[in-house]
Amino acid sequence: MENGKNKELNERKKLILKAIIEAHVKGGGPVGSKYLTQNKQIALSSATIRNEMAELEEMGYLEQPHTSAGRIPSEYGYRFYVNNLIQRYKMTSAELRRLNSLIKSKLTELDFVLDRATKTAAALTNYTSLSVKPKQRTVYASHFKTVYISPNFFILVMLMSNGMVKTRQLRTEFPVSDDLLERLEALLNANISGVDPDNVTVPMIIEMESKMPECETLINPIIKCVYEVINEIDSGDLRYEGVNLLLQYPEYSDIERFKSMLGMLERKDELLNLISSSEHDGLQVYIGSENSVDIMKSSSLIFKTVKRGGKIVGAIGVIGPCRMDYSKVITTIDCLARTISDEETDALTSGDGGSETENEETTK
Repeated sequence: MENGKNKELNERKKLILKAIIEAHVKGGGPVGSKYLTQNKQIALSSATIRNEMAELEEMGYLEQPHTSAGRIPSEYGYRFYVNNLIQRYKMTSAELRRLNSLIKSKLTELDFVLDRATKTAAALTNYTSLSVKPKQRTVYASHFKTVYISPNFFILVMLMSNGMVKTRQLRTEFPVSDDLLERLEALLNANISGVDPDNVTVPMIIEMESKMPECETLINPIIKCVYEVINEIDSGDLRYEGVNLLLQYPEYSDIERFKSMLGMLERKDELLNLISSSEHDGLQVYIGSENSVDIMKSSSLIFKTVKRGGKIVGAIGVIGPCRMDYSKVITTIDCLARTISDEETDALTSGDGGSETENEETTK
């Protein structure tokens, strides 16, 4: 089979593979030669089509679930389709109006825009949609301030690099004074403000303790506070919409499988890690076993990052069966992401559903 995958498909095989995938996406069942002979785009005999289908199966593009049944696409077939055969989906006027309505809220709070975009994605694609605020991985404490409350109690104020202000209440086993807290504040600002938490080393902590031995027992708890705050800020967020839409697809009719999928969405961490760790900021398509998350290995995930000010601030996408309408979903997610990014959105008003997605953008 591996050798077959390295063979280039001729135009006839491409035409048949494309027709089978689109018929399977639409109907859900195996596709036979009889159906294809009724397709006006394929002017071939039933016997010729059967031979081509058998070769496509041998090459790994198709699978035969039952001996007497037709064929269905394999994951490899879907991947080839997405990379080489997919045609641009032309959005309807109603779909374009719905997308354009997001532009009005584009300059509002990002959380609100992502929430609206998630609802829009589910409504337009009929699949479960998701939006992600990825882990930033660059947050650090840029300034420290201490506030004296009582001899054994003070507040540590941390101004974070993303503009957030966080506080932690600290109790001490020894009495502290305003003067002591001022010196502690200066020590923190001189040594760990503006420093990536991954670069705070044990020697640095030991040096800080040696500079202020009277506060030696406070240094480690303060470092711990900094890490806790960064983890809170940097944990990312995932929202989803239309999880019930999965139930209409036979692939999720098994209640245990559906519950596992729902559990994954509610836990959030696995998908957040997958999307946040992505090194490519274009549109991405993960088909079946290409997903690193186990429960997703029979599903497809399509998402695109959202950029503002040249930085990735989120992502919008959908989850559904491998038997997905890739053309419509890719166009919809691409347009949605561009609409809520601070990028040009001229394509949305042109009525053509946006420019055709390039192969490299959809390659995992």
